[in-house]
Amino acid sequence: MLRTCSRLLSRGSPGFTQIRGTVVVERWWNVPLAKEGEEPYLHPRRHRIYRVLEDTKHSAKEKMELILTQNVHRLGSRGDTVLVDKRRGRNKLLAQGLAVYASPENKEKFEEERRLLLSGELGGRKQTWTGEMTVNYLKKSRLKVEMKTNIKWELNQEIVARNLLKSLGVVAPAEALKIPDEPITRFGEYWCEVTVNGIDTVRLPMDVVNYMRPKTKRYKHWLSKQAAKSEGGTTSESPAEGNITTESRAEGPHTSPSPAEGDMASEVAPGGSAPTNSKTN
Repeated sequence: MLRTCSRLLSRGSPGFTQIRGTVVVERWWNVPLAKEGEEPYLHPRRHRIYRVLEDTKHSAKEKMELILTQNVHRLGSRGDTVLVDKRRGRNKLLAQGLAVYASPENKEKFEEERRLLLSGELGGRKQTWTGEMTVNYLKKSRLKVEMKTNIKWELNQEIVARNLLKSLGVVAPAEALKIPDEPITRFGEYWCEVTVNGIDTVRLPMDVVNYMRPKTKRYKHWLSKQAAKSEGGTTSESPAEGNITTESRAEGPHTSPSPAEGDMASEVAPGGSAPTNSKTN
């Protein structure tokens, strides 16, 4: 049994992975100098105590330099040189064909490709990964442009660019925007075309509405206080109304007819005939 275990460990069993590293140490006690031609004297205990200076197992891992062959989300575009962890580079980027090693030949190849793209000699420009994210975001968005009514206005590209940054957080120059040719001077529903990096164009629905002043915290606090006061006044007045209703109901059964009505009732005969005078001359 022991021989089998020793053989497995010596051959390197797949279940046991050896972690390679370097540890830099120094002796705690200095070794005294020896005479010429003689070995220095080492104390059996003192000179076997060491101090750890560096352990490469806990140090920062070296990065792998790669060149991307495709757009990778949150990493880069085709032709970009990136530094990634060795595990990610070998298990994902290289294995899936998303990158190649940054060798001098590959660097020269992608630099030539980038030069041709910038000069326009190589057709079919490709969008960057950030450009793809912007295009997908704009396809799902709707722009709202707020205009005031106390001044005369006409919508233009500069106003749309400011509201695009304010509402959606997208920075776009006025040259990359296109709005309808007819002048826009009224509220309503319109459209706006945004060109991303000069490659993809997205038509964005646009609503031109009345400007509403944003309510501050102080104004909202004042509104809440007014609502609390109105609710307090309503609850304080309700018991008085209840008392009045109760008193009116209590007074109802104790009301008695007026004397004139009583006299008329006593003077009317049972048969309904004319009243008779009880007094005789």
